[in-house]
Amino acid sequence: MSQTGGRIVADALMTHGVGTVFGVPGESYLAVLDALVDTNIRFLSARQEGGAAFMAEAWGKLTGQPGVCMVSRAPGATNASIGVHAARYHSTPMLLIVGGIPTQDRGREAFQEINCRRFFEPIAKSVIEPTDPNKIASAMREAFKIAGSGRPGPVVVALPEDLLSASTDETDVEPVEIVRAVPTVNEIDTILDEIERAHRPVVLVGGGRWTTEARRHLSDFVVANRIAVVVGFRFHDLVDNHADSYCGEAGVAMPPAVRQTINEADLIVGLGVRFAQITTDSWSLIGVNEPHRRIVQIHPERAEIGRIVPVDVAVVTDPSVTIKELHRRSVGGIARRADWLAQRRQAFLDASAPPVGDGGLDMGAVMAVLSEHLDSNAIVCNGAGNFSVWPNKFLRYGSEARLLAPQSGAMGYGLPAAIAAKAAYPDRRVLCFTGDGDLQMTIQELGTARQHSCEPVIIVIDNSMYGTIRMHQERTYPTREYATAIINPDFAAVARAYGMHGERVQRTDEFAPALGRVLESSTGGLLHLVVDPTMLTPFESIAQVRARAGESRTQVLAPR
Repeated sequence: MSQTGGRIVADALMTHGVGTVFGVPGESYLAVLDALVDTNIRFLSARQEGGAAFMAEAWGKLTGQPGVCMVSRAPGATNASIGVHAARYHSTPMLLIVGGIPTQDRGREAFQEINCRRFFEPIAKSVIEPTDPNKIASAMREAFKIAGSGRPGPVVVALPEDLLSASTDETDVEPVEIVRAVPTVNEIDTILDEIERAHRPVVLVGGGRWTTEARRHLSDFVVANRIAVVVGFRFHDLVDNHADSYCGEAGVAMPPAVRQTINEADLIVGLGVRFAQITTDSWSLIGVNEPHRRIVQIHPERAEIGRIVPVDVAVVTDPSVTIKELHRRSVGGIARRADWLAQRRQAFLDASAPPVGDGGLDMGAVMAVLSEHLDSNAIVCNGAGNFSVWPNKFLRYGSEARLLAPQSGAMGYGLPAAIAAKAAYPDRRVLCFTGDGDLQMTIQELGTARQHSCEPVIIVIDNSMYGTIRMHQERTYPTREYATAIINPDFAAVARAYGMHGERVQRTDEFAPALGRVLESSTGGLLHLVVDPTMLTPFESIAQVRARAGESRTQVLAPR
């Protein structure tokens, strides 16, 4: 039976189990929107395409199923590119469906024209651009397959509007099967042999599309076999942080205890990680020549194996499947590993206490209150900035908790991610950490949250500056601040204007009562935390950063 291209796209989404789509409506894909009217698919209309793309990426990360975003032509596509970039960094399955100009107008610099292939190829896993309505069904199947296979990632599907309104008899949108690569018995034996021979093994874990079962298997395996585990940058929720084997996060503001654990390891098992720049502290922790220790890399994408760090053992397989097979087995030499693991775990715990503030609002005390009140299955989201050290270093993520945070370092991620999390799990507590500069990248998505009843609890940390940039500015050009100060609105009043609960908090004793009220609110809410503007990080003030920068310059310029 003949169907329009728009109907085929809608059928493909339903067939592949998509129940929620994020986007900004556009005239170039009206045929798809019209077809969605006759489905049970929910379309969450965002206020800007960047926010919509962040929502789709967060959905894919949280659920393991491709998040879907729909946008229109060049302005929409380019706005959404930030979410595509994030999905690539995060190894998240995602589809960005772009309604395009008519095929006959291509190459003439038509209104809102963009060459999607040339624009997106550097950041997307694949770009699919059918030029015939008969190819739309196969394009959608291919997109779902590529997004979920190997190293998951974002796929851009560019669909000209004339193809979406045209009819075709090629309507087969049967779901594709995503096959996860399974390790051989010999590969499992080799991994276990490497661990058994090691005295100080560390599992460094990260990557995308981890299942709930796999996260549980990972925690059980490392605890039972006395193996230290360190998570990659912002991958805290892949392992139970309360487990005796958890030794911290290799990320921004890496504590010396975590760095020492990695440095002392005589075996590093990279489980799903790419040995990326932040996790390895610009590759200073794991170099291109490691004669004193062994490197095992387990990754679903063959091209990623050994691409950054040469490895001794390469296993091209899915991390979730691999940990399931490892979990079935035990490893000898437990007594030999136990003492070192206990030392590293204690070093991590000793370094994990938040700093005590001496201003009006003590963020260490704030984190203690949050830790006490957060549900065990809470979903925590944050954007990018120095403020993110608080949820990334001083919250503990249990076996049911999740963290949605941008490995890409994109500002503005936290709020859209929290909205997507609330859309996916309306009965779970969703907490968004954001900074004053970070929030204002996507603050308009408060409207999306209210319209679709996906309101999270938002903690805004306001120090009236782009703190991370100011920190680097002070380190490199001390006392020469320029362009990093910002004047902020009353964020609580903005939240109230959108119909949410909003409160301003300036003293430590105000926080716990305010948190109680916002947690009881039926419309979510926002707490505007006004913090010490002289603090650049939880650990250093502007004066301290300047002093260290001055000492460094004195040492560099000192006569030899």
